[in-house]
Amino acid sequence: MHLVIIGGGVIGITTAWACRQRGWDVTVIEANESLARGACYANGAQISVSHPHPWSNPQAPRIALESLFNPDAPFHWQPKWDCAEARWLARFLRECLPERHRRNTRAIAALSKFSLAVLRRWRSELALQYDAVTRGILHLFCDERAWQQGKAHAAELVELGIRAVLCTPDEAIAIEPALAPHRDRLFGAVHAPEDESGDAHAFTLALAERCAAAGVTIRTQTVATGWQFRADGRAYLRIREQAASSASERTLDADGYILCAGVGSRALAHPLLGDVPIHPVKGYSLTLPICEPERIPTVSLTDESHRIVASRLGNRWRIAGTAELAGMDDRPDPARLAPLYRWGRQWGGDAVDWSQVEAWAGLRPMTPSGVPLIGATRYPNVWINSGHGSLGWTLACGSAEAIAGVIAGEPPRIAFPFLV
Repeated sequence: MHLVIIGGGVIGITTAWACRQRGWDVTVIEANESLARGACYANGAQISVSHPHPWSNPQAPRIALESLFNPDAPFHWQPKWDCAEARWLARFLRECLPERHRRNTRAIAALSKFSLAVLRRWRSELALQYDAVTRGILHLFCDERAWQQGKAHAAELVELGIRAVLCTPDEAIAIEPALAPHRDRLFGAVHAPEDESGDAHAFTLALAERCAAAGVTIRTQTVATGWQFRADGRAYLRIREQAASSASERTLDADGYILCAGVGSRALAHPLLGDVPIHPVKGYSLTLPICEPERIPTVSLTDESHRIVASRLGNRWRIAGTAELAGMDDRPDPARLAPLYRWGRQWGGDAVDWSQVEAWAGLRPMTPSGVPLIGATRYPNVWINSGHGSLGWTLACGSAEAIAGVIAGEPPRIAFPFLV
């Protein structure tokens, strides 16, 4: 069987590897000149099983309204006339209902735990190098109200089968000594010892090399433009090759196709599934060279009071945060980067080189529920694995194994709402 995977980000490349391991012929097509240039290029770098709660939660409507009057809010939304965004927001509000939120959290937790196990197996088997740190994530709480919420959050994680340990400030410092100068800022912390961090971009490129060595064909500058529907009831992909002397479209015949195109999945999936609720949500990051390694934490941090994460990537420090509804505009907005600069200066100071900061923004493919779309479409030879939002790096390996299992007709290995 020959499968074409649409998208060369972390979701597409992990899917390629999972499919190739089953003996299938695999071709990956990517619109850009190089792989992993979208949402996984400079994300928060966390493998955060301890973040199973989707953004659509009972508190989200209040947070969204408050953000309209606070330029430094972690969520930014400027109301506008956009029918697609309005439909997505209406669905988002419905997913904020308590029972839906609990259901979505359970699904994400199950896929997260499975994905971490797959990642560890692949890393061991393939000796992948991507600045991985396996010391967990420390969730920091900087005020009493946030700390009370943190203790409740830890109890929920334990119920979901995810390890979470409550820490006093001194216990958090024992885990990460670089926090010692900031002790007075901490009310408490939750340590998720099973979590990890690492460079998703480097991981994707390293795995792509293993894919190519195993016989996967990778074609960049190849744009998926739509579908041709034939009398046999199957769909066939139309492509345009950017580097070709002629830019004319043609059909790329294969036995099957898997849609892993991030924010581009919505348009391509529309003829296959109808109005697919995948919407771009912009995230931001700063990446800085480290000057004084002993002062920068190696354990990945999540500042729950400010919704900012920070991860150590070898001799670099990645600071990420902010969720912004800005359509398909992936340009960094200085106003949205400002809170990351302030946070970084407060917690990192001159231990990093601010003259060489790399500022980045990328579009996350987000569903209203936070649960990715994994499974079948209306056409028997096309499947989808997309919509992972801010958890794409966390969920990638498990999603890849899951979609390969769906295609192979295997029984589901986890409790997850696969599309059938």
